[in-house]
Amino acid sequence: MEYSAFWWCSAQNSGVLSPIDEIATLYSILDQRLTRLLASDARSLLEGRLLGLEREALRVAPDGYISQVAHPRVLGSALTHPYITTDYSEALLEFITPPLPTALEALRFLDEVHRFVYRHIGDELLWAASMPCIVAGEESIPIADYGRSNLGLMKHVYRRGLAWRYGRIMQVIAGIHFNFSLPDEFWTAFQQQEGDRRSPRDFRSESYFGLIRNLQRFGWLILYLFGASPAVCKSFLDGKSTPLLDYDDHTCYGPYATSLRMSNIGYTNRTEKKSGVNVCYNSLDEYIASLGQATVTPWPPYHNIGVKVDGEYRQLNANILQIENEYYTSMRPKQPPQGNEKPALALKRRGVRYVELRSVDINPLDPLGVNPTQLRFLEAFLLFCLLNESPLLDADERRMIDDNQMATALNGRDPDLHLYRRREPAVPMRDWAAEILSLLQPICELLDNGEPSRLYAAALTEQQEVLSDPERTPAARMMAEMRASGENFFRCTRQLSERHRRFFEERPLDQSRLSFFNEAAEQSLRAQQTLEAADDKPFDEFLADYFAQS
Repeated sequence: MEYSAFWWCSAQNSGVLSPIDEIATLYSILDQRLTRLLASDARSLLEGRLLGLEREALRVAPDGYISQVAHPRVLGSALTHPYITTDYSEALLEFITPPLPTALEALRFLDEVHRFVYRHIGDELLWAASMPCIVAGEESIPIADYGRSNLGLMKHVYRRGLAWRYGRIMQVIAGIHFNFSLPDEFWTAFQQQEGDRRSPRDFRSESYFGLIRNLQRFGWLILYLFGASPAVCKSFLDGKSTPLLDYDDHTCYGPYATSLRMSNIGYTNRTEKKSGVNVCYNSLDEYIASLGQATVTPWPPYHNIGVKVDGEYRQLNANILQIENEYYTSMRPKQPPQGNEKPALALKRRGVRYVELRSVDINPLDPLGVNPTQLRFLEAFLLFCLLNESPLLDADERRMIDDNQMATALNGRDPDLHLYRRREPAVPMRDWAAEILSLLQPICELLDNGEPSRLYAAALTEQQEVLSDPERTPAARMMAEMRASGENFFRCTRQLSERHRRFFEERPLDQSRLSFFNEAAEQSLRAQQTLEAADDKPFDEFLADYFAQS
């Protein structure tokens, strides 16, 4: 069989404006849109926006190693629970809030989940950082188990495939995912203001894709402002060479690093790029086509692993991607699947419903890993990405985007850091960041909507102060915490994890919320039993039916 790389993203920028004129034009479109929104009822429609959070957290044994204890049954089924599940590992919990109207409501729910979980994990800790605790080699990381149903087995085999392809260690990096959507009423008003004649579904989907392209262009700013992983336990490196410096015998760090999680130290050095995959974000159709092609294109190294060996699955298939979710990116377009529907098929049938931002580190200094000021800033930033003009991406700009992210992740606090933007020479990162933050001011005014507390303006001011003083970034504050405590990354983070545990345990849930989470756990166990009882076909046939969806 012949294997070949492919390039799906076909659009080319063909404008003739000079760089200065082009930037002025882009920002003038943002200004025009904001002016129309501020003068219309559309600003009130923003109040119908929804946000949700997903927070990953490793369960850690008292000795500081990854827990070897199975997911506690009292927490419910990791397969079917709506709020408490597992990610890659049996020990890597994932807490999910429902979509809620405000940052405070989302954080309140996330806080309740933490308090419920701490009632049921004995003397274990929830690890406070994105980069993991002590890792005693690949086999110390238990792969998540989802029961006997075909769906549960598919999720488990997929994770086996990740282990064979990339190793288990990088799979236990944790993060914060921020889900964001705007209401149908906003999209109707916005489409009328734009004079767009597409169907409402197509307009909404392509607008979200414009947001995603701009998030890729400007997303390095999130790594600077919220990156909180400047150091890592050497056990995570598992003997591999690294450009990082020694902090002590057990810790490596980057002197100017912001987010090792989002660097090539973390979970972004992916085989897909080596194989020639370039998932395209220039339209929903191109995205679905390019992502789908990667799931059906064989890749020789994965073929050599084998799919079903001695009667046991090692991976779901030998293609570049086993399933669509294997493709790692800073933001995903999302449409909730119905039943066992493929994610891309859900997008094709019903369009984009919301976007999922995946590049936010867990802040070890915050018990929840994230705070309301940060979330309000992210809301404003994503609106900036939506309302700003978003040209199509070509190959050159895609390379710039990757380079800018890597530079900021590894050296974002370097005062001499320069980044690249389309058709321009390198510019000082801080100058570009200050430019973006200034453009967020009217957006924060829009979101504050006359409220005297001006919470969004305050969130912006706080990040402007962080920009002016790199020592106020979460990454720098984490390094300062290590130095102040006299501890390395592992010991300092364990102390923070213990402190956070006390924070949650000192505020037990009231009976009504305890009953709510107990019932959710019991319902999830019943739902898993129903799934297992309803399976009426062999796993091989189940997989074939799944991949045959079109």
